[in-house]
Amino acid sequence: KVELTVSCRNLLDMDTFSKSDPVVVLFVQVSGSSEWKEFGRTEVIDNTLNPDFVRKFVLDYYFEEKQNLRFDVFKAGSHSALFGAQDFLGQAFVALGEVIGSQRGRLERPLTGVPGKRCGTILLLAEELSNCRDIVTMQLCANKLDKKDFFGKSDPFLVFYRSNEDGTFTICHKTEVVKNTLNPVWQPFTIPVRALCNGDYDRTVKIDVYDWDRDGSHDFIGEFATSYRELSRAQSQFTVYEVLNPRKKCKKKKYVNSGTVTLLSFSVESEFTFVDYIRGGTQLNFTVAIDFTASNGLPSQPTSLHYASPYQLSAYALALKAVGEIIQDYDSDKLFPAYGFGAKVPPDGKISHQFPLNNNVENPSCAGIEGVLESYLQSLRTVQLYGPTNFAPVINQVAGTAAQVTDGSQYHVLLIITDGVISDMLQTKEAIVTASSLPMSIIIVGVGPAEFEAMEELDGDEVRLSSRGRYAERDIVQFVPFRDYVDDSGNQVLSMARLAKDVLAEIPEQLLSYMKTRDIKPRRADSE
Repeated sequence: KVELTVSCRNLLDMDTFSKSDPVVVLFVQVSGSSEWKEFGRTEVIDNTLNPDFVRKFVLDYYFEEKQNLRFDVFKAGSHSALFGAQDFLGQAFVALGEVIGSQRGRLERPLTGVPGKRCGTILLLAEELSNCRDIVTMQLCANKLDKKDFFGKSDPFLVFYRSNEDGTFTICHKTEVVKNTLNPVWQPFTIPVRALCNGDYDRTVKIDVYDWDRDGSHDFIGEFATSYRELSRAQSQFTVYEVLNPRKKCKKKKYVNSGTVTLLSFSVESEFTFVDYIRGGTQLNFTVAIDFTASNGLPSQPTSLHYASPYQLSAYALALKAVGEIIQDYDSDKLFPAYGFGAKVPPDGKISHQFPLNNNVENPSCAGIEGVLESYLQSLRTVQLYGPTNFAPVINQVAGTAAQVTDGSQYHVLLIITDGVISDMLQTKEAIVTASSLPMSIIIVGVGPAEFEAMEELDGDEVRLSSRGRYAERDIVQFVPFRDYVDDSGNQVLSMARLAKDVLAEIPEQLLSYMKTRDIKPRRADSE
């Protein structure tokens, strides 16, 4: 495996009042064809024309194949996952072998593609990853840092760099900013040993201390250097580092330091991957729940979110297909329980919040995603869309199944597709907090034009979800709005692969967090 680090220099400035907020999207050419597939994206860095991205691309490198890469640079604007021509800042084409084969694994290429403009350059650094699987958790604090802000104290954060074979440095971690203090205590963080020193325990790790500024021109407070081996000694003692500012040191005779940083804790454990658990026999079980409430509109009307024309699937069917087709590869029996909620169900017209789409209460499982789609279309013809929109019953139903086997051999994923107008928020929060200690994850795809604030709250990425004073043990909900993946012309030859990728991105981490909190190791595939 090869890790690519990306930086850009002298990007085009497209914003009027500030600098661009760049992001780099990597496309890989499908071997033997002219088709390009999106591989991944860096994070967005605000307000800079010279970004050094922290998020790396890790690629499988095959010496015997020509692996063509295309780097497109965009300025990020709205929340949309799609970029338009007006956001384009340039691109570069390069083969992976060229980066690896270039001197010291570094390659600088001009960005092109904006007629009549100089677009700056892209810098690529390739480093083969050692197969070191350890992961480190550490916590640091600082004392008496230099005051940089005219009003108030500094807003310090740390930037970690690992040194490369050629003596240069690559950014590998940024802490959060602690506001208005010269004695910050940063949150503990985890980082793979690979990222910190590529498995070489004596390699220099450089740490810079900065004062955060809103406009992106962060002030340098000072720096210090250490190594993985030195950091690991902190398991038995506190280690205190002097923060030095070389320019101040030269200028002032009486200069002592710009403060100190103390390593409070440092621990190492072996990291298992998602693949280790899947190879060890962990099964993913996929359940679908579809919103049949009246707010979706009459299925026979073209304005309805459930409307399927002869030419294209409804938004519900598209989302189901996109996510399901990937998950089904990990589900050995390919049988998916599928439910609807919020409809009046025949024969007696009772409102149900978990009716089986195949009309079989004893066995609600459908054969494959195609089977789920068939049953979904069949249900649309037989039930009456009604309300309210209650999530809790179906979450509790899957949680009940998940609670039966908690040894790590089964993991459940519930996909809820909804127009987002939720009626039982309190009960749903309670259900999710309870489910967060079970081997399960919940994916919510929001279709239609609603504001999805309630769904964002359930997602728990910003604020950990709580109910009646109890906090969710882990973040198990991933929410995405379907409209971010529909292109402007309204046609739905949309990037369903992107939707599936974003929706499923958190599942491996969520599965790992369950296994970790329960101290469940993967079963060895060869000891079965």
